[in-house]
Amino acid sequence: MGLPRLRLLCAFLLTACCCCRRATGVPGEDEQPDHTPDVVEVDVGSTALLRCSPSHSSGNFSRVDWFLIHRKQQIPIFRVRQGQGQSEPGEYEHRLSLQDSGATLALSQVTPYDTRIFLCKSSRPRLPDHYVKLQVYKAPEEPTIQANAVGIHVDRQELREVATCVGRNGFPIPQVIWYKNGRPLQEEENRVHIQTSQIVESSGLYTLQSVLNAQLAKEDRDAQFYCELSYRLPSGNHMKESKEVTVPVFYPAEKVWVEVEPVGPLKEGDHVKIKCQTDGNPQPPFTVNKQNSNTGEMEEEITDENGILSLAPAHKHHSGLYQCQSLDLDTSVTLSSDLQELLVNYVSDVRVNPIAPEAREGDSLTLTCEAESNKDLEFEWLRDKTGQLLGRGPVLQLNNLKREERGQYLCMASVPSVPGLNRTQLVSVGILGPPWMALKERKVWVQENAALNLSCEASGDPQPTISWNVNASATEWNPDPQTVVSTLNVFVTRELLETGVECTASNSLGSNSTTIILKLVSLTTLTPDFSQTTGLSTSTVSPHTRANSTSTEKKLPQPESKGVVIVAVIVCILVLAVLGAALYFFYKKGKLPCGRSGKQEITLPPPRKSEFVVEVKSDKLPEEMALLQGSNGDKRAPGDQGEKYIDLRH
Repeated sequence: MGLPRLRLLCAFLLTACCCCRRATGVPGEDEQPDHTPDVVEVDVGSTALLRCSPSHSSGNFSRVDWFLIHRKQQIPIFRVRQGQGQSEPGEYEHRLSLQDSGATLALSQVTPYDTRIFLCKSSRPRLPDHYVKLQVYKAPEEPTIQANAVGIHVDRQELREVATCVGRNGFPIPQVIWYKNGRPLQEEENRVHIQTSQIVESSGLYTLQSVLNAQLAKEDRDAQFYCELSYRLPSGNHMKESKEVTVPVFYPAEKVWVEVEPVGPLKEGDHVKIKCQTDGNPQPPFTVNKQNSNTGEMEEEITDENGILSLAPAHKHHSGLYQCQSLDLDTSVTLSSDLQELLVNYVSDVRVNPIAPEAREGDSLTLTCEAESNKDLEFEWLRDKTGQLLGRGPVLQLNNLKREERGQYLCMASVPSVPGLNRTQLVSVGILGPPWMALKERKVWVQENAALNLSCEASGDPQPTISWNVNASATEWNPDPQTVVSTLNVFVTRELLETGVECTASNSLGSNSTTIILKLVSLTTLTPDFSQTTGLSTSTVSPHTRANSTSTEKKLPQPESKGVVIVAVIVCILVLAVLGAALYFFYKKGKLPCGRSGKQEITLPPPRKSEFVVEVKSDKLPEEMALLQGSNGDKRAPGDQGEKYIDLRH
C-alpha cells in the first residue's frame, strides 16, 4: 500500500472516530465557536429567549436569519423578513416564535437536548454575527440510599460494598459526596473507594449511581452513612441529602456477662429474666448454668429459644450463683462469664400463736406472730374487716376483753428494705361467754287469732342454741359462727295473751332469755308505751335490735315513731266519731238529704242503734294499719283492700 493511500485511510478512520464520539456524547454537546457566545440559562420545560444582539442593543430588525451550529455546520432554523418570522422545517419548526420587534427569538418547552449554540445573522440592520449558548438545568430527585443488608465482617481485608446512592433525572450530571458520621469521605487506597456511573434517560436527563466500598472496623457498628448530590440551577448552586443508614458490622466476641431483669432487690413473686450478653456481633448461642449448692458443680438451666432463663414467678430456691457460656461459630471459641449471684428475698411461714385463741369476757389475751425471712422483719397487727392498725411488733396484748373484740385479726410480716415484700396470717379470736341479748322484755301489739312470726336473736361463744316456751314450729339460721336467729310461727290465743312468749338462748357457759309480752289491740289498750317497742300481729318481730347485727330481717320502726303514729290515729278516730255523730243527728232530724255517696257516708246498722262503725281510708304502712283492725280479727272483703274499718263497739 502506497503512502498516499495510507494517509487517506488514516484520515478516514480519524473522521469516523470523531463522528462516533460526537454521536455518543452528552445530549446537546457541540463544538465551541471561534467567538465567545452569550450564555442563556433556563430550566427544563421553560421558554428560552435568544437575543440577536448584545443585551444593551435595541432597534428594528427587519431581516434576520437564525442558525443552529451542529458539527460546525450552520443549519437554518428561523428567518425574519420585514418584521415577520418564519420557522424552517426541522426539529424546531413548532417551538420558535418572534418577540421584541424581531430582535429576540423565543424557544419554548426547553429540553436537555437544547443545550446548543445558536447563531444570529442580521443584514438589516447589518451587525456582526452573534452567537448564543443555551445552557439547560434540571434539579435531580431526592437521592435514595440502600445499605448493605448482609453485613460486613471486620476480619476480612478486602473492600466491601457499604451502600449505594441513586440520584434520578438531573441535568447536567450532579456531583455525589459520601459522608460517615457527618464527615465527607475521600478516596483512600485499600480503605475507601467510590465508584460512580450515570445513565442517560430517553428524556435526556441523567440518572446517577454511586457505590461506596470500604473496609469497616468494629468501631463502625453504629456509624451513620449518607450521600449528598450537588447541582446547579439558574438560581445558583444547590444540594440534596439522602437519609442516614447503618450497616451491620460483624466481629467476634471478646467478653461475656450476665444481665438480670428487673434491676434492684428481687422478691418472691417477681418475674425475673436472666440474659447472657457479649461484646460481639451477632450474638452467639448461649447456655445458662447454675451452681449446685451441694456439689458445687455448674448445671445447665432450661432457656427459651432466645437463650433467656425466665423465673416466673421467682422463689427463694432460685437464689444462687449463675454463669453464662457462649460459643462463637466463626472462631469456635468458648467464652464464660464470671459467676453472678442472684438473691430472691422472701418472707415465709407466717404463724400466730396460739393458733385458735380464746378468752372469757374481761380477761386478757396475748398473741405472738413469727415468720421466716432472709432480711430483718417488721410486724403489724390489724383488724381484718376494718383494717384498723392495732399495734406494731411481734406481740399483741389484748386486755379487759369485750364481746365486740371477737373476730378476725391479721398479722403482717414485711421487709422494709424490699418494697412490696410482705406476708400475712389470719387468726380468729373467740370471746367466751354466755349468750347475749339486747333486751330482757318486749311488748308486741297483736290481734287475737292472728298469725304471728316472732324472731329471737342471740350471740355467744360457744354458739348458743335457742328454745321457746311455746310448742310451735321454729326455723333457725346463722349470720356468723357465733350468732343464731330463730323465728317462731304461732297463732295468738287467749292463753298466749296471758302468759306471753319466752325465748331462751343457752350454751355451755350459761343462758339468757327474752320475754315477749303480747298485748291485744283495742280502744282501751291503744295508749302508747314509749318504753317498749310496739309490734304487729302479722309482722316478724325481733326480740332486740342491734346496730352491728347481720340479720337480713326487716327492721321495725323505732318506738318513738310508732307512739306518734298511734296518738295521731287515736285523734283521727275521735274526730271522725264526733263528726259521724253530728252527721247522723242532722240526718235523723231531716236536715240532710237521703242517699249515699260512695263509702264516705257514715251510717248506723239498724239492729244495734247504740253501736256505730267508722270507715276510714288510710295509706299507712302495713304495720300501722294493723292497729286499726278489730280485736275479733275480722278480715276485709276483697273489694275493700284500700280501706280500714275500726270497730268501736267495745
